[in-house]
Amino acid sequence: MENKVLDTIKKYNMLSYGDSIVIGFSGGADSCALLHFLVSQREKMGLRLIACHVNHCLRGDEAYKDENFTRLMCEKYDVMYFCLRKDVASEAIKLRQGTELVGRNIRYSFFEEIADKYAAKIATAHTASDNAETILFNLTRGTGVKGLCGIPPVRDRIVRPLIEVTRSEIEAYCCDKCLEYVTDSTNLTDEYTRNRFRHNVIPELKAVNPSVEQALLRLSDTMREQSSLLSSLAGKAMSGCAVSGGYDAEKLKELDPPVFSELISMLCSEFDVVPDNKQIKLIRGLLFNGGAVEIRKDIFAVCRQGVFRISLVYSPAQVNIPFSHNMTFELNGRRYRVSEEPVTSVGSTCHFLSAGKIPPSAEFRYRKSGDVFVTPQGKRTKTVKKLFNELKIPSERRNSLLLLADGSDILWIEGVGPCADCTAEKTSDNILHITVD
Repeated sequence: MENKVLDTIKKYNMLSYGDSIVIGFSGGADSCALLHFLVSQREKMGLRLIACHVNHCLRGDEAYKDENFTRLMCEKYDVMYFCLRKDVASEAIKLRQGTELVGRNIRYSFFEEIADKYAAKIATAHTASDNAETILFNLTRGTGVKGLCGIPPVRDRIVRPLIEVTRSEIEAYCCDKCLEYVTDSTNLTDEYTRNRFRHNVIPELKAVNPSVEQALLRLSDTMREQSSLLSSLAGKAMSGCAVSGGYDAEKLKELDPPVFSELISMLCSEFDVVPDNKQIKLIRGLLFNGGAVEIRKDIFAVCRQGVFRISLVYSPAQVNIPFSHNMTFELNGRRYRVSEEPVTSVGSTCHFLSAGKIPPSAEFRYRKSGDVFVTPQGKRTKTVKKLFNELKIPSERRNSLLLLADGSDILWIEGVGPCADCTAEKTSDNILHITVD
């Protein structure tokens, strides 16, 4: 196994002499083999090793026994050790997410924290067997090219030295080196989807091809090459389709479907969303029919007036801030200032209001149903909703624009300006300035 791991490290340029490495250390066979291997290379490669264990508090006494085992093993090998205890089940309930996802996020956040502290890389003990299970799991969900890439050998500063080693080879290594390890009892049941693949599907595939894990590794390599090409093409297409406020729908229609799918995935990744095939088909339909598609709560793909974009529809908590002639406050990353003297800075906008026309009962808030605004041009009374439609203000921005209101009468709108009655000329006396930056 040692030579195969060394070849993998060299092939993907995972480690360099003198590296500090945070090791994700569960105490299972895979992570014990990884720890032992890196200890064996520590002096030769000048490595500083740091083991990180997360107690998910899911298995009662067994979890604490595993924690103690990992601590003792690190003492034995003189490896720096950190442990985090986190009640993953309670956290999952709080976040309304699955325990597997929450546990994974907690682990990687912990690894990143320690890696930042020691300027280290992060080594996890994923194997060729884990890669095979991941690909099969993605297949059952109707994955595309990215899902067939499996587990990347290197991602940012995360490296996986065991990614080309199978679980049976790991177990043989542990036996040969007389390594003790713990077995997570949850891995013995079919409660989790991954376990069902491990216990039922993989053995059947091995009956057809005993080297199925290596075959799926080769598939991963091929898919990563194709994914890299697609990403390059999608990146060029994104630049070519860019227009003010989004992307040209007509140009997007002309893209080959795989390039379009990759482009959408790249745009969605900015919101930490991975769209499935059904969503991508719905999004493509927007280019022809217009409208909006919800991708995830508060995240929409929108196509209007020939411009396509993916946006966060912001729904701020309602605020009611009493108006004053001299005030400064911040909301959602923007600073608002009301003053008798203009305050200008780079990127700010400033509107002039007649101070005497603003009643004491006025307040800053967000829009409500029934709000009306009298336009300075033509002095026409319109609902705020109709005004926003006429000004073509994107729907995802409308809820976050601050208003100065007196009941349902809107005196000023962020980005639009004051109503007819409150508008003041720059040369007028008794002027108030509202500045946003």
